[in-house]
Amino acid sequence: MSRREIREKIFKLLFRAEFYEEGELSEQRQLFLEELDQEDQDTLYIQSKFEQIVSRLEEIDAMVNQVAQGWKTSRMGKVDLTLIRLAVYEIKFEEDIPEGVAINEAVELAKSYGTDDSPSFINGILAKLV
Repeated sequence: MSRREIREKIFKLLFRAEFYEEGELSEQRQLFLEELDQEDQDTLYIQSKFEQIVSRLEEIDAMVNQVAQGWKTSRMGKVDLTLIRLAVYEIKFEEDIPEGVAINEAVELAKSYGTDDSPSFINGILAKLV
């Protein structure tokens, strides 16, 4: 899988976290990984990164809430919030991913999964964080 495909899969898995209780997340993760129908390095990376992001959601949301003028994470659309969380994690906690790449990938995914306003909204939030 390409890095973009991996990031998209992480986004889809992370999106599920918005709709399930913490106790149900491990089952949802397992169901998602079964849908991928493969057990390789990419799958292990997706699982690991998902767990790392979920473990830092409060910290990530606090960072976003500090820069999002007039918008709190509780008011954001689920797709936008999930993409922002993924990008913030990559920007703040992944040293091997350049900030510009994390922002660009979030904006590109927003074009596919978000609303017409999602790319500019996500870009604006992320630009304030770097």
